[in-house]
Amino acid sequence: MMNIDEYKQIVQNELEKYFDEQKKNSKYSSTIWEAMSYTTLLPGKKLRAIFCLETAKLLCGDYNLALPCACAIEMLHAQSLIHDDLPCMDNDDLRRGKPSNHKVYGEAMAVLAGDALISFGAQTIIEKTPKSVEIEKVLEVVKLYMHSAGALGIVAGQCADMEAEKNVKNVDYENLKYIHTYKTAKLFEFSILSGAILAGADIKTLDKLKEFANTFGLAFQAYDDILDVICTTEEMGKTVGKDEKEAKATYVSLFGLNDAKAKFNKLIAKSYDILKEIGLKSQIYNDILDKMFERVN
Repeated sequence: MMNIDEYKQIVQNELEKYFDEQKKNSKYSSTIWEAMSYTTLLPGKKLRAIFCLETAKLLCGDYNLALPCACAIEMLHAQSLIHDDLPCMDNDDLRRGKPSNHKVYGEAMAVLAGDALISFGAQTIIEKTPKSVEIEKVLEVVKLYMHSAGALGIVAGQCADMEAEKNVKNVDYENLKYIHTYKTAKLFEFSILSGAILAGADIKTLDKLKEFANTFGLAFQAYDDILDVICTTEEMGKTVGKDEKEAKATYVSLFGLNDAKAKFNKLIAKSYDILKEIGLKSQIYNDILDKMFERVN
């Protein structure tokens, strides 16, 4: 039985292999590959990639068919972090305990690295997914990937987040849920559904997994909002306290810390319930939920 650390190492090794291949073949543009790999390979939780692999393994017994997709998810997530840290966005100099991409490679190269990661992720799914997987499934996954990457996914969430900053006093729970659904939950949705699609899941299972992913995504964002208040910069690997300083709309700013924790706990409980409804028995899923609950409570 796989555990979280084993999955993380498998994804890390595969990503290193992909980037090494490109660096060796790059005569004039090696810097872009260095910048792309810098943030993608920084130590992180890799929850999205792990969900993708574990879902595939649960449903068909083989996570390898989803490994290229899991790597693409990490690329897309890295892209969102690179652009999120830019001075024109959240202006953060620290990411995963290391200098942000633009502090190392400059703002222009960071923008290009983020752009390139989006396309390289899609390319990886198309080129690296095992030929044993039906092309229709691969195309469906690529379609979902592009939705998640653009104005139907994380871009929509980031735009709504920026707009909310201009009028934060009038942001209500529905506004906040929209921001968090698109900025955070949509990528978890893609991570879980892509593994399920590649594994041949039926429509009923996909629908329940989508419900789980969106519930978990909201819980994860509430979790992140709470940790920004109760943890240190060293613990988080990124600058904490910025949400309050920049008057961002968060679970804590809307409800206060105690009520934010209560809403988080309710979302975690619902996530457990959905898993029971699906009948998925995964120690990986449970470990992720358990660790989040324990850290907040």
